[in-house]
Amino acid sequence: MELHTYYTILRRWWWLALIPTIIIGLVGVATFRRAATTYSTKIRFSASTPPAFESAPGFDPTYYSWLTSEYIVGSLSDWTKTSSFAQAVSDELSKQGKNISASTIQGSLASDYVRSQLTLYINGATADDVSAIANAAITVLQTRNASVFPQLGKNNAVVTPLDVPSISSSSVGLRDSLDLPIRLILGVAVGLACAFLAHYLDPFVRERKDVEALGLNIIVEIPKYK
Repeated sequence: MELHTYYTILRRWWWLALIPTIIIGLVGVATFRRAATTYSTKIRFSASTPPAFESAPGFDPTYYSWLTSEYIVGSLSDWTKTSSFAQAVSDELSKQGKNISASTIQGSLASDYVRSQLTLYINGATADDVSAIANAAITVLQTRNASVFPQLGKNNAVVTPLDVPSISSSSVGLRDSLDLPIRLILGVAVGLACAFLAHYLDPFVRERKDVEALGLNIIVEIPKYK
């Protein structure tokens, strides 16, 4: 199909191409919601029980301390994902005069660990909330771990934060940036599809080539404009 043919179709059916474009464009703009800014921080921890230095000569007194560290870090990571940990953090925040529900805190936390290092991720709607949750979580991890791990014999494991909580804001993702332009492009595409479909289904003879396509001979042609 030649470019002139495309031009002719769009010149004839421009109104049909414009209607879906406007409707979809207006709906897209009206329902578009830019993603809210969120805040997050990451804190790494090391943890272990105090080493028992009394041992037989020739035996590494810190061996079991390093081995135990891996087990404790894994257990702490599992604990941070539970409702009991979220409730403990919520209670700690209440002592500081800040009320954040345990369910909100649980949805704000994620964790992972590699060998003897625990990583705690905190996210939230405001930098103040993230900072408060992070500091309360540090306190809970350091002072309440013996209450949930009977293996420790009622003695808290030594939990040491390796990072100072540093709050950062999230940038708008590629999907959010392209959401509105994609909606507008979709409107244009639907409009063009309607225009070309109307041309394909058009039963009227409008031009000389339409008659010639039927195998008829043209005897005379009356110009549209004199």
